Amino acid sequence: MLTNILEYLEASAERFPDKTAYADENSGLTFGELIAQAKLIGSHILKNDVGRGPIIVYMKKSPACLAGFFGVLYAGDSYVPIDTQMPAARVELITGNLNPVAILSDKKCEESAMKLFPGRTILLMEEAIGAGNPCAADSSNTGADSSNTGAGSSNTGADSSNIGADEGGLEAVRRAHLDTDPAYILYTSGSTGVPKGVVVSHRSLIDYMEHFCPELGIRSDEVIANQAPFYFDASLIDVYCTLKMGATMHIVPIEHFSMPLRLLEFLEERKVTMIRWVPSALNMVSAFRGLKSLRPESLRMIIFGAESMPTKCFNYWRGYYPDATFVQIYGPTEITGVCTYYIVDREFENTETIPIGRAFGNSGVFLLTEDNRLITEKETGVLGEICVKGTCLAHGYYNDPERTAAVFVQNPLNNLYPERIYRTGDLASYNEFGEFVFSSRKDFQIKHMGHRIELGEIEAAVTAISGIKSAVCLFDGKKSKIHLVYVGDLTDADIINDLKDALPRYMIPNVFHQLEALPMTASGKADRVTLKNTYIGG
Repeated sequence: MLTNILEYLEASAERFPDKTAYADENSGLTFGELIAQAKLIGSHILKNDVGRGPIIVYMKKSPACLAGFFGVLYAGDSYVPIDTQMPAARVELITGNLNPVAILSDKKCEESAMKLFPGRTILLMEEAIGAGNPCAADSSNTGADSSNTGAGSSNTGADSSNIGADEGGLEAVRRAHLDTDPAYILYTSGSTGVPKGVVVSHRSLIDYMEHFCPELGIRSDEVIANQAPFYFDASLIDVYCTLKMGATMHIVPIEHFSMPLRLLEFLEERKVTMIRWVPSALNMVSAFRGLKSLRPESLRMIIFGAESMPTKCFNYWRGYYPDATFVQIYGPTEITGVCTYYIVDREFENTETIPIGRAFGNSGVFLLTEDNRLITEKETGVLGEICVKGTCLAHGYYNDPERTAAVFVQNPLNNLYPERIYRTGDLASYNEFGEFVFSSRKDFQIKHMGHRIELGEIEAAVTAISGIKSAVCLFDGKKSKIHLVYVGDLTDADIINDLKDALPRYMIPNVFHQLEALPMTASGKADRVTLKNTYIGG
């Protein structure tokens, strides 16, 4: 029985040592190179004796970054992706919650890592794998000076040299490993303004892949085009299907997603067979009628999820790929990424909603009413909260027992023995085919540009700005616009400028409404219903 996600890497490296595993426009790693570098990185972490715990991987998105993830796993630690474009204020909140045992970075990002993570152990990729390695781009200067990462850094592994992996040390780590050990921690938006770190074990990730790949028919000859950032759980399919099946993944340059023709040329040049993109990326192509100019020939599987797929967009793609497999998936980060899927097998009018389908094997997905009554498949159209149980569940939120206890709860349908479920906060119903059909969020959490966002986090960032007295965020799901209603003396441009330092771009409001005062309810809270009716309608 598999107990460690690295067993996928080891099996693929044995079967396909010379096959490209991950590549971008500047570099690539074969499975043989990937495992060699991951073991060197793991050995370097062990040599520096940072202890067991989470390690932040702070690098630009690249094949080297993935080698870093697997190196952290070889050391017996859990990896935490931090994007180099993430605002410093958000990184500070994450680091404060996480208290990582080390930061894994590279020479390109060393200077910014020193500023973002003062006083913490910073380990450099180049010192682990040696100069001249394809993973260590721009690492020509790996001499004595590379040991100095500033007064704030307690240890940068200056004595490291590329003398081979510490196989004995890695073997000892593996012997002590449990499948319930954390593999990664991904930070999602939090309603209090503090991001939540979702802790996922090796067992949950293995269970995910063991059902996802066969049930969708993922093959070893797949060529996958990766769109999602590595800190976003949508990337798990790309990264780990590649690892399990011995496929090949190409990282699509982010700027291509604003140039439909260049994006399609990328798919054609690399003979991409499979994409797992958020609907907004697919919609960008359909909005500009890109497939009329170029239809990539090799594409056979199109997977979409993380936000509602406009059926008009789906029908556009289906018109050009009538024989391709289209899959709608659903699942929050807290259940490792995906718990339901629907392989589209019938026609849909533009006004109809594409279902999110049925549960994957070994995932228990069901609907509960507000009074915790189970909704049956025969009760078509009755809304209930999507709840999930099984091995797919994350451990909870890192260093946050209160928020963990609020949503990872005892199954109210079972009072005979302990059985955890995750309450997603998403509402859905059954259709006449017994499939789940997603409806909306139960609370103020939204899906926007493929990301799950707590409107409260945006409000917290806005109200922290000097000159803002109060603020409420609303979401127009039909137009996919975040509205900010605020009381204060600042202009829209002033607020946007300040938010750029506190929030990722996808969380910055799109529409602004300045008021003298917010309408209030009898209980003294902002009247969100009135505001929504006024600015969005209904």
